[in-house]
Amino acid sequence: MKKIAVLTSGGDAPGMNAAVRAVVRKAIYEGLEVDGVYNGYQGLIEGKIEPMELGSVGDIIQRGGTVLRSARCPEFREAEGREKAVKQLKAHGIEGLVVIGGDGSFRGAHELTLLGVPCVCVPATIDNDIKGTEFTIGFDTALNTVIEAIDKIRDTATSHERSFIIEVMGRDAGDLALWAGLAGGAETILIPEEAFEVTDIIERLESGTGRGKKHSVIVVAEGVMSGHELAEILQEQGNIKTRVSVLGHIQRGGSPSARDRVIASQFGARAVEVLIGNRGGVAIGMQNHKVVEYSLEQVFKGTATKDSNMYKLSKELSI
Repeated sequence: MKKIAVLTSGGDAPGMNAAVRAVVRKAIYEGLEVDGVYNGYQGLIEGKIEPMELGSVGDIIQRGGTVLRSARCPEFREAEGREKAVKQLKAHGIEGLVVIGGDGSFRGAHELTLLGVPCVCVPATIDNDIKGTEFTIGFDTALNTVIEAIDKIRDTATSHERSFIIEVMGRDAGDLALWAGLAGGAETILIPEEAFEVTDIIERLESGTGRGKKHSVIVVAEGVMSGHELAEILQEQGNIKTRVSVLGHIQRGGSPSARDRVIASQFGARAVEVLIGNRGGVAIGMQNHKVVEYSLEQVFKGTATKDSNMYKLSKELSI
């Protein structure tokens, strides 16, 4: 293999730039040419492809977001769109592709591999919901952003003796809410993977009030319900007044943490090594603190496993 390309797709995540940097520099170190695809799969279809040099990725390891930018691409979901993408890759002499993104990005890479273009996927999503890897790029940074917000909101909650609901990202996965809630000392954590009863939340809040507790923090993943919906339910069923903070897209931005920069560099470099071996349909991940490779088919089987013990611990410590 003499020439590869790299693209970022789906929602941006802190550390994507570090991964792009690793792909480009590892490829050049190994004697390969490398192109950058702008605007994800949409840019691939439109031929927004440019050569990348060492200087192209200089001074980006500390930047959030993605210098290659990202875009949703409904056209790529259709066979005709994917055929256009393959033609663009062939026209530019690209023999392999590194895709940095989440589950939807992985599925697109799988389709390209089936069409004869070897693709290697690097997991980058703040949701930490890719099966086969314990951590995804961006999760650690987003987690620390949420924890910082919880700490600041708790100061206000204490000062005004109020209960706060903090809504975090996580449509189908609750890792961000669970880890942040445990680290931030939240009294209640609601995640999509675990059922709950509103009466239990009310009882916990009332129990705290009964022993003199003046405030509480509830962390809810957006996939459970919105913070405002939960506030209405607590008001209606328990006459409990709360304030709501929706963190929103602030969780995606910011300079990546040291951990995200390191794993992004490791994942990106390993992806190039896999392509040099002329292999595709592969995902890069981390298991037991080691960088591993596994097939994309494994990603699509079932859902990412969750640590039920951590959820149980969060309830035990927030009594």
